[in-house]
Amino acid sequence: MVNKQHISFGFVILGTPLAALAGDGTVIDSGNTSWMLISTALVLLMMPGLAMFYGGLVRAKNVLGTMMHTFVAMAVIGVLWVVCGYSLTFGKSIMGGLVGWNSDFFFLKGIDEAVTDGIPEYIIAMFQGKFAIITPALISGAIAERIYLRGYILFISLWFLVVYTPLCHWVWASDGWLFNAGAAGVIDLAGGLVIHVSAGTSALVAAIYLGPRLGHPKITAPPNNLTMTLIGAGLLWVGWFGFNAGSTLQSGLDSCRALTMTQISAASGALVWLCMEGIMYRKASALGFASGTLAGLVVITPAAAVVQPLGALFLGAASTVVCFYALQLKIKLGYDDTLDCFGIHGVGSALGVILLSFFIRDSWMASASEAAGRTWTVFDQLLIQLKGLGATILLAGVATIILCIIVEKTVGFRLDEESEYRGLDQSLHGERGYDFSS
Repeated sequence: MVNKQHISFGFVILGTPLAALAGDGTVIDSGNTSWMLISTALVLLMMPGLAMFYGGLVRAKNVLGTMMHTFVAMAVIGVLWVVCGYSLTFGKSIMGGLVGWNSDFFFLKGIDEAVTDGIPEYIIAMFQGKFAIITPALISGAIAERIYLRGYILFISLWFLVVYTPLCHWVWASDGWLFNAGAAGVIDLAGGLVIHVSAGTSALVAAIYLGPRLGHPKITAPPNNLTMTLIGAGLLWVGWFGFNAGSTLQSGLDSCRALTMTQISAASGALVWLCMEGIMYRKASALGFASGTLAGLVVITPAAAVVQPLGALFLGAASTVVCFYALQLKIKLGYDDTLDCFGIHGVGSALGVILLSFFIRDSWMASASEAAGRTWTVFDQLLIQLKGLGATILLAGVATIILCIIVEKTVGFRLDEESEYRGLDQSLHGERGYDFSS
């Protein structure tokens, strides 16, 4: 995505041909294409992982309703991406570079035989589409247990159009203004800004706008199934390899680096969270392990292509410490971010966007210096990263306030008290997540 030096490698495995031909005779790199097919599936695997992660953390009366927020995004955003999302994201810049536009990309009709860097455009579009799906689903964690499904569907549809597509165009499109900022553009390999900071910012704004759940914080709301949450965290960890390593758009050195840094940061984050809990509370919790894993994963998301192992270890540990105290601060400030979307996704990934500047490998800095025509310093890149962070927070924050008002005034966003008391499963779906009657 953000990697501007794509290196293609050919492999002959078990007699598999090195390359194939597209319908127009264009050479297709079967090795890179195969990896992108796998990466696309791995990113989609994160959706049931997220559903299980979130579903296990809410109360039993809301488990299906909460999981539906993730699954319904697969359908709603999955359709919008094909209809217009790909065009608005990767079309040619219009309106001063605010958004893309290419009418040939509507319904993906213009890419039937297109091949980019040896990879069919279809698989690039589908890979990117999975990122578009998971981003608004993350927001649902902050407003879980208290929203109408119809309001949520309208919200994520509008949010996708006015927040995700412009931001994605800025950061990842070849003519996006953040992609071309400075000597080498803002560094955001797999969505530190585009996905996690934007979702985290919007999650905080929406949670504050909608207000706390009934009885919060006096009434405790313990997780209904931490076993499911742990399995969900494991699926997210596995899927994240496609998330980060797939974003290099090749199966070579860059993808191997990204996968390795992802593993290191996730392990570092999980271990540090366990140690902190052990020291402070004399008990290391399963929820803490899952939270530390996620903190390590989100912080490395923008940085996996440019840092080395020591940097990945540090980023994972630093993210855990900062996210740990961000969750404590939430309690003191009193806002109800139900499943800590802002405290982990927003805070952790923002930290990665900033700190990666201090751990960039020398070869990357040398390439940036050559492009700039002068020595490109850590602080030069830090300014670009801060510019991207500020633009992301501003767009997501302001747009979310407006969208929340629109949704609330039209179809309704905040659940009525009676329905909230009964729970999402019964009130909105007429089902039970767990039936113990038999």
